Amino acid sequence: MNNLIYVPNPLLRQKALEIESVGKEEINLAKKMMQIMIEAPGVGLAANQIGVLKQIVTIFFIDNETKKETKYTLYNPKILSYSNETIVMEEGCLSLPEQFAEIERPKNISLQYLNEKNQIIKKNVKGVESRILQHEIDHLSGKLFVDYLSSLKRNIMIKKVKKYLREK
Repeated sequence: MNNLIYVPNPLLRQKALEIESVGKEEINLAKKMMQIMIEAPGVGLAANQIGVLKQIVTIFFIDNETKKETKYTLYNPKILSYSNETIVMEEGCLSLPEQFAEIERPKNISLQYLNEKNQIIKKNVKGVESRILQHEIDHLSGKLFVDYLSSLKRNIMIKKVKKYLREK
């Protein structure tokens, strides 16, 4: 079973590779990712976070307002457009345990991805789902939410993670 990896692991800074075609191996990996993410617990997970450089993202969350459960996997996700309107929300990351920061991101996005049947799905996403997907798709290009912070704040958080992992 692959485990979560933490900063400063260099795999978190590498670009994930595009998947030529979604097959049994990718589907099984996504199921494993979903399990790791839910047990952690988290709302999103990129394959890089378990040391696999493939463009796979899983998300699972319950909308606070509608109580609707959203759970799916995206293969080769790409953001096609961002709204001009932005929103600031607190973010955390399974690869930076116990670290949180207010991050400004576009409120809505339009994206496309492959599903398990290799069909191209295009959708417009807003709210928490948009936030989670932007965060996870950033992972696929080696970007972490702390990269939106000043270098001072980023370095403090990374030091806290290193200390947390030593004490764990």
